[in-house]
Amino acid sequence: METKVTKPDGKKSLNCNSFLYYRFLFLVLFTVTVVCSRLLCINSLTWFPAHVHYPKTPWINRTHEVNMTALNSNMTALNSNTTALNGNVSSMTTTLQYHSAHPRNYRFIMDNTEACKVKTPFLVLMVPVAPGNLAARHAIRKTWGNETLVQGELVQTFFMLGLNKGPGTEQQQEALKQENLLHHDLIQSNFMDTYQNLTTKTMVIMDWLVTHCPNASYAMKVDSDMFLNIENLVNMLKKPDIPKVNYLTGMLMWNRPVVRTKNSKWYVPEELYPDHTYPTYTLGMGYIFSNDLPEKFVEISKSIKPFNIEDAYIGMCMKLLGLTPSGPPNPSQFKAYNSGYNRCEFSQVITYILGSAQQLVKYWTDLKKPGSPC
Repeated sequence: METKVTKPDGKKSLNCNSFLYYRFLFLVLFTVTVVCSRLLCINSLTWFPAHVHYPKTPWINRTHEVNMTALNSNMTALNSNTTALNGNVSSMTTTLQYHSAHPRNYRFIMDNTEACKVKTPFLVLMVPVAPGNLAARHAIRKTWGNETLVQGELVQTFFMLGLNKGPGTEQQQEALKQENLLHHDLIQSNFMDTYQNLTTKTMVIMDWLVTHCPNASYAMKVDSDMFLNIENLVNMLKKPDIPKVNYLTGMLMWNRPVVRTKNSKWYVPEELYPDHTYPTYTLGMGYIFSNDLPEKFVEISKSIKPFNIEDAYIGMCMKLLGLTPSGPPNPSQFKAYNSGYNRCEFSQVITYILGSAQQLVKYWTDLKKPGSPC
């Protein structure tokens, strides 16, 4: 039987079940209010001024310890990130020293570290060549690159290569490794082997001479399409009036204008080289230098913006060093393109630019056959 509850004013209002329901709701709300107040009170202690002392309960201490652990963890992570950032900056600085053409930006990935250690060469021939130009390397090995003892002087020949990109690169690298195991004359650095990187290639050659062959008397940078008469070159260098230091010689170029035509292979923008003419330099087909110069070139090049005309760049290094290239004792021995083969003429020159590896082998074989060339 349902019991009715009557208000003092005598009106029926709530039945018994409704009364119990609201009483229960009141108790729940009261309990929640007390608990929340307690929590707010505890949490509000963290906002107290530093000079106010309050009782430390075990629960508060544990919360504090958890917060401090999290803070320390965050600080450790921040320090780690900072260390990593500093490492990345340091790595970037190491990778990008000075400018893109400076040799210390790069590393040798194929080398002959024993070169020049057993015997000190009189002359080191450094040949920049494309990784895929096996024909040129074979032709040089069969001809002037095979001349290791000339008039009692040790001559060593090495090929400088960069990296190729594109399909077949891995297979080419493996082939280069096998080639080097057979001939022990390849040096490869991790710059990209392109025409635009000729200055980089030349500066890496200079750095290799500094680090691997510092005691050689002379060195020559000679292109892979060249005929080179080693006998005549050693004869020239053994003349008593040839300087032992600060010496650079070859086919001299004077007052050569800077090419500003953008579609030209030899285009150099003004921001890289503002002058209208280059300083005196030796033509890049083949120039000879005393072996004290490579270290000076590497050092002075830190302050010279790179441009892709590598022989003019070496001329700029000489200018900033306060030096000038020297004319060879007999300038007619340094020739560029020939109009045709003449055995007598080829017996008297030092350099000639050829059209192919086959020409080099053909001319060399004929020059070395018995009998007077003239």
